[in-house]
Formats: sequence, C-alpha cells, structure tokens
Amino acid sequence: MAQKKIERLDTWPEWFTGKTINEPIFCREFLERHRLAYTENSFFTTEGRVTNEDAMRQTIYQQLEPFIVTGMSKKVDDIMKDLRIKAQVTGLLPQTDRVHVQNGTVFLDGSFIEAKNEIVRSRFPVRFNPKVKKPERWLKFLSELFWPEDIPTLQEFIGYCLIPSNAGQKMMVIKGSGGEGKSQIGHVLSRMFGPNAKDGSVGKISENPFARADLEHIHLMIDDDMRLEALKQTNYIKAIVTAKGKMDLERKGKQSYQGFMYARILAFSNGDLVSLYDRSDGFFRRQLILTTKRKPPDRIDDPNLSEKLCEEMEGIFLWAMAGLLRLVKNNFQFTESGRAKLNREMVKKDANNIELFLESKGYIVRDPERSISSKDLYAVYCTWCDENAYPPMKRKTFVEYLSANEEKLGIHYTTHLTNSAGREVRGFRGIGSIISPSGYMQGGWQKVDPDDNPFKDA
Repeated sequence: MAQKKIERLDTWPEWFTGKTINEPIFCREFLERHRLAYTENSFFTTEGRVTNEDAMRQTIYQQLEPFIVTGMSKKVDDIMKDLRIKAQVTGLLPQTDRVHVQNGTVFLDGSFIEAKNEIVRSRFPVRFNPKVKKPERWLKFLSELFWPEDIPTLQEFIGYCLIPSNAGQKMMVIKGSGGEGKSQIGHVLSRMFGPNAKDGSVGKISENPFARADLEHIHLMIDDDMRLEALKQTNYIKAIVTAKGKMDLERKGKQSYQGFMYARILAFSNGDLVSLYDRSDGFFRRQLILTTKRKPPDRIDDPNLSEKLCEEMEGIFLWAMAGLLRLVKNNFQFTESGRAKLNREMVKKDANNIELFLESKGYIVRDPERSISSKDLYAVYCTWCDENAYPPMKRKTFVEYLSANEEKLGIHYTTHLTNSAGREVRGFRGIGSIISPSGYMQGGWQKVDPDDNPFKDA
C-alpha cells in the first residue's frame, strides 16, 4: 500500500519535514537567532561564556516539543553536538586591552563603547559609570582593615584580575588573625566578577591534577579560608600564576588538551602559604602578602556589610580600573610597601629556617679562614633547631641548599676538607662552628672560643 504523502504546512518551520527534524537547518536558524561561538569546550555569546548549557537545552526542547513525540532527549543531545560543530571558531582570543561590562566595553586607553555586538570570552555584571561618586563606604572599610600603604597593592591586584592576562605573575594572600572582616572582600569580588570568579582551594590545586581545568576561562579564584597545611608540591600553583598562552589541562576520563589559563588566585588565611619541599625563591616571589590590622575590641560588626558594600559596585569597579591602569603604566610591577616586602621575606625565612640559622648568633662564625665539614655543620644546625623550636630539615636538603646558594651566602662548598682523623670529607669554607659539633651526639654542647676553635678545619 502506497504511503500517503504529507503536505507541508506553511506554519511548519523550515527545519521540520513533517516527520523528522532537519538538524543542519535547525542549527543554522538557531545560530541566526542566538549568536554563539564554540571553542575550548565552551559556548560563548555577547554576554560571555555560557556557564549553564541546561538553559540552551531547554530552549531547544521548547522549539522541538510541538513536532516530536518520542526520543526528545536524544534529539536535543544530537542538536547540541551539531551546534558545537556548526559554531566552532578558532579566533576567540583573550583580549587584554579591554574590559567587557554590563553596558558595553571599557578600553584601557580610556574610551568606552556602549554597544554589545561582539561575542566575548567574559563580561562582568557591573555597569561602567564614569560619573559615579567615590565608594566612600568601601574606602572606609579598607582603611580600617589595612595600613594605607598596602591599599594600592590590593587595588592593583583587583584591577589586574579584570583582564585575561598573567603578565603580573603574582597571586595574593591576605593574612589576619581572624575576625577582621577580610572575607568581605571576597564577597564583593564574587558579585563584581559574577561567573568570571570561582570559589576554590589552593590546596586542591596543588594536589589534584584535574583542578586546573576547573579554572579554565575564569578570571579569579577565591580561597576564602586557605588551609594551613604546607603544600606537598607547588608546580601546579606556579604554573597557573605564571601561565602565558595555553597550557595542558586534564579532565577525568578525557584526553588532555591545550587551553588558555589566566585565573588569578586570591587567598584569605590566618597563616602563611608554605611548601613542604619547595623553598625556592620563585615560589615566594610570586606571592603578594598583605596583613590586616587587628580587630578593635570594641567594634560591633555589621552583618549586612557586604550587601552595603555591593551597593557601591559601580564606584568600586572604577576604583579597580584605576588600579589596573596604574599597574599597566608600571609595566605590571605591583606597588609594594616595605611591610608587604617584609611579609614575604619573613614567610620565606620561616619556611626555610636554614637562612635563619645562618643569621643566628652563638652557634657559627662567618670567616673566610674558617671551614667545617658538612656533618658537623648539620649537627650545629640541628641543635639550633632544637633550641629554637624549629623542625630540622633533612641532612641532604640542608647540604644541597647551602651548596646551591654558596655565592649568595658567602661560603664555598668543597669535597677536599681534611678532618681531625686525616680523612678527606665534604664541607664548607667561609664558615665555622663556635660550639663543639661532637656535643650534639653526646647530648650536650660546649662553648668554644671562636679564635681558638679546634674544629675550624674539621
């Protein structure tokens, strides 16, 4: 029996044949109605990255519902796959000369375009209003939280996070003893950045190889309460802070791929960010460390402070843009107060107590005519740690650090020292002990005169 021909109705969309959906035509019409681009595993629109693909799926479902009786979910899945192919682009590069906002685009040359015709990687949910008044409440809050000379550093860092660039090669740690109100900054930035910010964990990034992919397309990761455990490894953290261009990203069950990584890290903590093993200058050099003032004992906290601060969002955005422009003018060299620099040096020394030991008095003497074996110097170091409540590093770590930094420390590593038994041993010239190294093995120490030290050539 011949099948009856279905007459096409004028009310049908072009993509419906009467029985099936013509997927290429549907995708073409969908993209004409909804401007989309697909790259690096995400859809992008004039409003930025699509963070909720379920909304797209719902829109497609509603269009198909009058024409499909069964297999709807599979058809929606098929069309989503087709859209990823049809909307694929390769030229949606990060734009570091502009900031896309709710009502247009602000350029770093000072110009502003109100139109929103461009498909962009990110758009911030805040309006650009050059006539808005100063955010007085925000500035008062910061003046109560930080010393005046540290506020420009915070201003520049927040502005730095507005553009997709790691040119500054810095992360920020804001440290306090607790209760000062520093977490209010995170709440305000979450609102300013919208989908371009993400809550996260520095510890998770350091431990989980898949955590980096979660930060793809993100401008700012906020760790509201950084764990105080020392990081077992720092390579993932350093790679994110210094990333230029694309980097290798991994997702569970999927082949690794190259993606842009420009997430900046802001961590709030009651302690320092330290590493179990990485005591390199590079790890600490990448940290901007601000300390907060102590909370006044008579201060009454406002539970609605973050909402009140967010009422000044347009003014806070202009304040952050001023910081960004200053940072760009200074070739991405952050303004750092003497206090901020000292914070970093103290964290570095606390994490690497070898340098503190070398600066100590009553244990060693620095003299180009002196020398000491590696074994004896390590013994002196161990007693210094014991008497100053520091955990001693392993002997190998101790010797390797000194030999790697001999020029900086003003000492010289050699394998040709002769000990008291006449045997050739490894050790250092330019440093000697003023206590008996053998005392460490005997459970006690004997002070010796630096100028009459029988161990100076040991």
